[in-house]
Amino acid sequence: MEETDYIIIGAGSAGCVLADRLTESGKHRVTLLEAGGSDRRFYVQLPLGYGKLFYNPAVNWLYKSEPDPGLNGQVDHIPRGRVLGGSSSINAMVWIRGHRQDYEDWRDAGNPGWGWQECLAAYRAIEDNQAGADEWRGQGGPLFICANRKGLHWLVDDYIAACAEAGLPPNPDFNGATQEGAGTYQMTIRGGRRNSAARAFLRPAMKRQNLRVVTGAQVTRILMEGKRATGVEFLCGGRREVLRCRAEVILAAGAIGSPQLLQLSGIGAGGLLQGLGLPVVHENPNVGAHYSDHHGLNYTWRMKVPTYNDMLRPWWGKLFVGLQYFLTGGGPLSKSINHGGGFFRTRPELDRPNMQLYMQAFSTLLPRAGERPLLTPDPFPGLSLGLSNCRPTSRGHVAITSPDPLAHPAITANAYATPEDVSEMLLAVKFLRKIAAQPSFARWVEAELRPGPAVQGDDDLIADFRARSGTVYHPSCTCRMGPDPATSVTDPRLRVHGVQGLRVIDAAAFPNLIAGNTNAPAILMGWMGAAKVLEDAR
Repeated sequence: MEETDYIIIGAGSAGCVLADRLTESGKHRVTLLEAGGSDRRFYVQLPLGYGKLFYNPAVNWLYKSEPDPGLNGQVDHIPRGRVLGGSSSINAMVWIRGHRQDYEDWRDAGNPGWGWQECLAAYRAIEDNQAGADEWRGQGGPLFICANRKGLHWLVDDYIAACAEAGLPPNPDFNGATQEGAGTYQMTIRGGRRNSAARAFLRPAMKRQNLRVVTGAQVTRILMEGKRATGVEFLCGGRREVLRCRAEVILAAGAIGSPQLLQLSGIGAGGLLQGLGLPVVHENPNVGAHYSDHHGLNYTWRMKVPTYNDMLRPWWGKLFVGLQYFLTGGGPLSKSINHGGGFFRTRPELDRPNMQLYMQAFSTLLPRAGERPLLTPDPFPGLSLGLSNCRPTSRGHVAITSPDPLAHPAITANAYATPEDVSEMLLAVKFLRKIAAQPSFARWVEAELRPGPAVQGDDDLIADFRARSGTVYHPSCTCRMGPDPATSVTDPRLRVHGVQGLRVIDAAAFPNLIAGNTNAPAILMGWMGAAKVLEDAR
């Protein structure tokens, strides 16, 4: 293929932003390579349709973890977007930046320019927040953020009231002055359609002559001349292709794909690469290490009053909400199932929340094979309260097991591998029951279904969350940023240590996992990373 200035690998949350920002001036020619296909699919655009994408290989990498001792030896399903927009095209659309101190931690780890004030300024430039601009929110940016204050299930108000009765006050904006509290989530939804990174950033950029987007292009390795990245090899339409670049190769393939490609290209732990017969271009055992993810579970109740189960399960209910969506653009199909949520501390002495809440007027205890049944819930009125840990101390790793670039790497998550993670989750599930016991919530409850009233003691509660927990789909930190090559993969400008012309700009480069959903900080990485690329090109 014709030579280009920049090659971006992966059209996910960060890659779409990179493509937009790097082509904006018209000075640089950019080629974006995406292994998946178009995002112009009905269930991608339909907000509640993401349940149909959970096991769909047409848009999903369908990764699986190694059997995890922390989850009773279970193999966890790890969906990642394989489509324009990446995981922003298949996720639950919650817009959470994380706690301000998380970014101060990034800076204090030796990454100047990544503190809260710099990141806040970038977020405000990114956002077009429906709630309006203030010192925290932005307006007029490329990414519309739905305030999500209308059309919610009425039980959301009682959930928030119950949280207040349990000691967790209402919070109208988790991305505002404080993160702690209970409230509703802002969403990347616009006009009743998913507002993915592809829709907000890539589609406008694709009108420019200096951007070329190639779908169905799976990169198999980065081409190196000595210690410099000079291009990529990829498969497209059954053919092997080579593309050279004049400036840089930018990995934006995510926390699983980016370390995998570095290892396939000879950058990683020497023993691993040599054991697979791969040449070692640059040894760095941190590639694929420090894998971090949020894990959690739901508690579920049978309710005395109708929930979304009553509307979304029967054929006449599906017909009603379908007509409601197509005629008005509203109703349950126009939203994520996570209407409410919150952040809390399991111990008062903590300086920030360490747990996240999810409220769903909905339950799926009886799943259908091959589908996350958001559109086919339980045949009774059910409601779930979920939670996940914000800042786990457990660490895993990603490692290729074969020189075959089409083989998935081994993902070792190590959930609940430390006593700290177990003890804080134990306190957290007890707080879920405290919320459910409050008058505003308890008056509507008929019975606790999961884990059930028989599960009471600490040992039983721990056994339950080990048996029922799983990822909440926020893998990060596998090519983490830092000043010291002995403990990191990229420098604070996201350049891969030890080589030239190669960066990682995606969630893999997080120095540590932030508190909350990771789509917003992945988009932030693309935005701020693009600025660094352009600064270095001068």
